[in-house]
Amino acid sequence: IPESGHKYYLQFSTEDYRTGEDAGSCLATVLYPKKKSPPVVSIKCSHTKDKKEIQEENNRLYQRIRHQTKPITGNNIPDSYGNIEPALEPVWALAVAGSSSIMWEKSTETLGYFLAQVKAVKQWMRKDDFIEFDYTVLLHEVPTQEIISCHMRLTWLPGHPLKVKHFCAPESHTMDEGSGAESGSAAGASAEKAAKF
Repeated sequence: IPESGHKYYLQFSTEDYRTGEDAGSCLATVLYPKKKSPPVVSIKCSHTKDKKEIQEENNRLYQRIRHQTKPITGNNIPDSYGNIEPALEPVWALAVAGSSSIMWEKSTETLGYFLAQVKAVKQWMRKDDFIEFDYTVLLHEVPTQEIISCHMRLTWLPGHPLKVKHFCAPESHTMDEGSGAESGSAAGASAEKAAKF
């Protein structure tokens, strides 16, 4: 699109990241603006699970985390053999959802990202019903093959958007990289710029 950038039309299928089961199909448009900014995404998906089933899964995940008597902490998830301790699966699930907003913001037409590993995670015990975690995540940059380290603070309560604040270490020792807050979920994200932390 002259003066705006490149627009792509996509049709793709999705799968449950844990079970590999079909999770539905999506139609999307993605506009990569000429100026350096996140892509503009419009997406519509048909899900194989109904909303009630998704809410029940979210509540089970939430209750598993909420009923811990002491803060959850962990390192190197998955380990060097690709294994995730069952007790840390909920923490990994939230890392997958939260890091998707970082990848959405950092992606360009020529660069993409995958969550490689949770290097460290620590739960913050709160007095309200929200759950909150601090993560250090490693993102695999494609095609450069670089590993990018990002600090991510994630806050969540079922029925509310996942809130993510993050700061990524500069790749080439420049200080022009960083971000503010992202509010969204695995189903979508919207940019809300805020101060670095």
